[in-house]
Amino acid sequence: MSWTPPARARIQVRVDRLAHGNPGDYRNLTAGIAELRIPVGPGYRVYYTQRGKALIVLLAGVDKSTQQRDIRRALDLAQRL
Repeated sequence: MSWTPPARARIQVRVDRLAHGNPGDYRNLTAGIAELRIPVGPGYRVYYTQRGKALIVLLAGVDKSTQQRDIRRALDLAQRL
């Protein structure tokens, strides 16, 4: 997947803010997985979890068109941790 420079910048800014404890627009999903919502382009998403003090980005920059598949993939990745 290739992102436009503005989309890439918005995704990076949101991940940086998340790392500093400010997730912004997000929702908790299930099994400790959360979704950052980035309202640019097709509606980019970042899926992450937390293990202890570690914040783990599972998928970054995926878009809303594959949301259900991406959530299942993020859950699978989280279970492997």
